[in-house]
Amino acid sequence: MNSRQLKKLGVPDDCVKSAIMAIQAATKVGGLKGKQIKQAIQNVVDRPEDFTDDDHFGQFAQDVIADREFVRPEPIDYRTWGSEIDKAAHGQMKQACCVPMAAGAALMPDAHVGYGLPIGGVLALEGAVIPYAVGVDIACRMKLSVLDMPPSTLDDKFNLYREALEGGTRFGIGSAHETPQDHAVMDEDWSVTKITREKKDLAWSQLGTSGSGNHFAEFGVLDLPERDDELGLDAGQYVAIMSHSGSRGPGAAVCHTYSGIARAQLPAKYEDLAYLSWLSLDSESGQEYWAAMNLMGDYAAANHDVIHRLVSKLLGAQIIAGVENHHNFAWKEVHGGRELIVHRKGATPAGEDVLGVIPGSMASPAFVVRGRGNAESLNSASHGAGRRMSRKKAKDKYRWKAVQKDLEKKGVRVLSAGADEVPGVYKDIEDVMQEQADLVEIVARFDPKIVKMCDDGSKAED
Repeated sequence: MNSRQLKKLGVPDDCVKSAIMAIQAATKVGGLKGKQIKQAIQNVVDRPEDFTDDDHFGQFAQDVIADREFVRPEPIDYRTWGSEIDKAAHGQMKQACCVPMAAGAALMPDAHVGYGLPIGGVLALEGAVIPYAVGVDIACRMKLSVLDMPPSTLDDKFNLYREALEGGTRFGIGSAHETPQDHAVMDEDWSVTKITREKKDLAWSQLGTSGSGNHFAEFGVLDLPERDDELGLDAGQYVAIMSHSGSRGPGAAVCHTYSGIARAQLPAKYEDLAYLSWLSLDSESGQEYWAAMNLMGDYAAANHDVIHRLVSKLLGAQIIAGVENHHNFAWKEVHGGRELIVHRKGATPAGEDVLGVIPGSMASPAFVVRGRGNAESLNSASHGAGRRMSRKKAKDKYRWKAVQKDLEKKGVRVLSAGADEVPGVYKDIEDVMQEQADLVEIVARFDPKIVKMCDDGSKAED
């Protein structure tokens, strides 16, 4: 009997597999055939309690009883920071709160609709991880490096800065350096899963590149109002380079592979949560994904290291301080005395005294921040300003050349970008920072001056 026939007999979706196994056993060992099998299945569906000890149909009967007794858990609550958040993002967050293992959730002020978990969504689970709640660009991150160059050189030596960005970065899907780069991350164990082993060569070719979408590399002025011992910097203004990118093609491959595995295992009663399909960390596939995800975290960090190393070398500068942080990642953390898996999809870790970087847009400031460790946000903050306009609408509304000229008048020179990333598509970063003042304190301000992004129209990787 096939699954369609079994369902016609009243077999619940989540019991089809055990029904087939029961039929195989009854046929091979018990010698039942045709009408006998059909009648046996019907009997179990009608009176499962009478067959729980049956040699062939016992497990099937128990599964039918469990399915009938199943009560879907009530969704957990979540707190929202920020007011300019679309209904679709709230809808995605509410759906995420229906995941059975959900133990905590929060929505950051830069939130907007994404896939599965909204961008700016934070979700804590007990004992499970959701590949799509981490996202396609695993361990996408920010990195800011302070250089030993005076701010005046951003104007006086503009061509030097331009050449350093052009020579030290690569943007676009499939982008790669002409000469393959090197980093210790490539000496790590890439055989932890089949997909990471298969994508190692791709990872090597894309090492030190930035991809597309909202990924960027830019020079600007860092304004530090008072000395910060953790940064090791006195009060003053500094030249800094800031970048935003992640784990490129290998990270996407890991996400798609394990999202597919999770979805194939999802009980039918949770079909509406398909984009939030989870893997138990006690399972082999869950352990594999966890290992692959962490490797992608190391790889994403290495991409930034290579970019900053190349650019600073071409500039003839030394890195004297820095801050960096992941988003699009899952961490094992203790909250309320319980170990939880905290997913931050486009959200910055903001534990007490933890440094991070929150950018605005190419025409608005970024901020170096120190976390306040707010338990209600699961020690999280926004990862940026957040979009207020879709990429399609932005391309319909704006003309890049006109925007570029306007930016130049404001002292921001953009070497390359697309209309889908112009300042007007983002929320006001000043408002966003005000809305999360209880999550982070501002340590320093970074104002972009020379910006490079992808301009080839390729699909966003963010």
